[in-house]
Amino acid sequence: METRRLELLVALARLGSMREVADELGVTTSTVSQQLTALAQETGTALLEPVGRRVRLTPAGRRLADRGITILAAVDAAWSDLDPTAEPAGTVRVAGFATAIRRSLLPLLADLQRSHPAIRLLIAEHEPAEALDLLADDTIDLALVYDYALAPRTFDDRVETTPLWTTRWALGVPADAPEGGTTALDTVAAHRHDDWIVNSRNDADERVVAALAAHAGFSPRIAHRADSLDLVQDLIAAGLGVGLLPEDHPVRPGVHLISLDEPEVLLRAIAVVGRGRTEWAPLALVTARLTR
Repeated sequence: METRRLELLVALARLGSMREVADELGVTTSTVSQQLTALAQETGTALLEPVGRRVRLTPAGRRLADRGITILAAVDAAWSDLDPTAEPAGTVRVAGFATAIRRSLLPLLADLQRSHPAIRLLIAEHEPAEALDLLADDTIDLALVYDYALAPRTFDDRVETTPLWTTRWALGVPADAPEGGTTALDTVAAHRHDDWIVNSRNDADERVVAALAAHAGFSPRIAHRADSLDLVQDLIAAGLGVGLLPEDHPVRPGVHLISLDEPEVLLRAIAVVGRGRTEWAPLALVTARLTR
C-alpha cells in the first residue's frame, strides 16, 4: 500500500472534502481523486461513496483511515530511526485549556523558534473534553488537559499521558462571607445553603464540588455556570454564589479566597498524545520541552 495515498485518505477523513485536502497538502483536487481511486484498487475495497456533489468515506474507508493514523505514525518513527540526527520538522497541532497554553506552551515558543525553526505550532483553546475529542479525530497532535486529584479523569488505551504540573485551588466567596472551618469539608459545609458556580464547558470542578459536599453531608445547589474565571469572580462579587478558583489567580475586589485543606484541591495539568505518535520527532520534542 502506498503510504502517500493513505495519508490522503486520513486527511480526507479529517477535513471532509477533496478540495480542502488538496489545499492543505499543496496538490490538485484531481490528484487527490486519482490517488484515492488507486488506493481503493490496491485494497480491493470501495473506500468512498458519492453524496450529492461530494464524497464521503464508506465504513471500510473509515476503518482504514482510523488504522492509517497509527500506520503513518509508525512510518514516521521508522524514518526517524533510520536518520536519528535529522532536524525535526513539521507542524504540531495543539489544543488545550487557556492556563496551560499561557503557562506551559507560550514560554517555549521563542526558544523553540530559535533552536528548531522547522517546527511550527498551531494552537487552539479548548476545554479538556473538546481537546480529547479533537485528538481522537486526529484533528490535533497534542492535547493539554486537566483534572483534579479528587476527581481523576480516566483515559483509554488509545492515548499516552504525561503529567505537567499541579496548582492548588481555593473556595471563592464574597468578601463579607464568613471564613468557614479549619478543614476543606468544614469550609464547604459552611456554604451548604449558598448557590454554587461551576464551569459551563467542563464538569471537572462540578465533580469536585459534588465530592466535597457529599463528604460534608449535603448536595450542592448548582445555580450558575461560567467558562471564564473572571466571570466566576464577577458572579461571586455580586453575591450570586460561591465557587472554586485557583489560589494563584489575581482576585478582584469583592472576592475572598479561602484555602482548602484536608483534603486539598489540586488541579493537575496533563499532556496527552495518541498512542504510537510519541516517536514523531517534532511532537516528541515539544512534549519533552513541556515536561522540563
